[in-house]
This record gives sequence, structure tokens and C-alpha cells, in this order.
Amino acid sequence: MRLRNITGSKEMIAESDYVIHEPEKHKGRWHERFGNERPIRIEIGMGKGRFIMDLARSNPDINYVGIEKYSSVLLRGIQKMEEDPLPNLFFIRMEAEEITSVFDRDEVDRIYLNFSDPWPKDRHAKRRLPSREFLKRYDEILIPEGVIEFKTDNHDLFRFALEELEPAGWRLQQMTEDLHHDPEMMQGNVMTEYEERFSSMGNPIYKYIISRQRA
Repeated sequence: MRLRNITGSKEMIAESDYVIHEPEKHKGRWHERFGNERPIRIEIGMGKGRFIMDLARSNPDINYVGIEKYSSVLLRGIQKMEEDPLPNLFFIRMEAEEITSVFDRDEVDRIYLNFSDPWPKDRHAKRRLPSREFLKRYDEILIPEGVIEFKTDNHDLFRFALEELEPAGWRLQQMTEDLHHDPEMMQGNVMTEYEERFSSMGNPIYKYIISRQRA
């Protein structure tokens, strides 16, 4: 279970140079913030930051933004950045629903969704990050050839995610229902904290890569 209550976490986040404060002011200007014209990729629900920090470290020619709504979890990522600063990575503390107020059209190259909250009750389906409602938001900020990569250990959430694609106007590029036994899709795979834990227990990891449907 994620840590959500660390005394002083909001204050420490507010003082961190690794966190973008008032991110809506950077909409359409993220390349200025990074100081270059390199591609921008974001992870929504970054947790403690292992995944996106490993990506940023391995790909210095790409800019990354990690988004997390829980202060106490984001604080763990900040602590890691203090130990190993990465110039091509910033964090934002925000709700995922606000994504289109922070990034402009065609401003994001790729979106990563890793082990998102399944919101199992039907009435909460619109809150699921791979839902058609969120796919519409992603469509507004991704470049035309942009893709979304989604990983989960939750079979029901994965089936739901697949069912949402056609109504939302997206198509599968690749998918697997057992990532760690799929040599092709495992190439270059970067694990999250949750992925390492679940896979070590023998749980299959589901993944897809999607893009928009072409006319």
C-alpha cells in the first residue's frame, strides 16, 4: 500500500527545486523549461519514481515529467533525486484529470501508465487512467504519432483497457498478457517497484502499446 501520510511532506515538496510548482504556467512552454527541443515523455502515477528516474538516466536526450498526486509518495522520488539529480526530469504533484491544463496540444511524445489504481467499482470507471475519458485527454496533448504504454498486474483492469480502445479511436500496436515471458516486449523493459514485487511472486504482468487509429 502506498504511503500517504508523512508529516511535513507537502512543505518539503513546496520547497523542492525538482518539483514544478504552478505547472499550468508551463503549458505550451515545456521546451523552454527544459531548455531544449528534445521529446517530452510523461508518467502519470509515478509512485516513488524508480521507473521514470531509470528512464531519464538511460535516455539523457529525452525530457521526462513524473506526475503523482500523493505527497508522501512523491516525497520518496524527491529524496532519490537529491541523491542522484537528473537534469532531464521534473516532478509535478497533481491530479491526472488536470493533465490538459498543464500540457498543450502536440506537446507530449509518449505517456506511461504503470500499475494504475484499478478503481474496481463500476461507478468509478471514468477515473481509471486507461478509460476512454482519459484517452480523450491524452489525445489532446500527444503528438500525432505519440503512443501510450500501459502496464498492470490487474487482469480485469487490462481487459477493461482493451475494451476502451475502439470506442475511443485508438488501436493496439503491441500487447502481451505475460510480459516477463514475452522476449520481444521485454526488450528494453524498465521495471517499477510494483512490477518487481508482483513478478517475483509469479504474477503475470499485462502490457499494451497503443496509438490513434488512422483513417
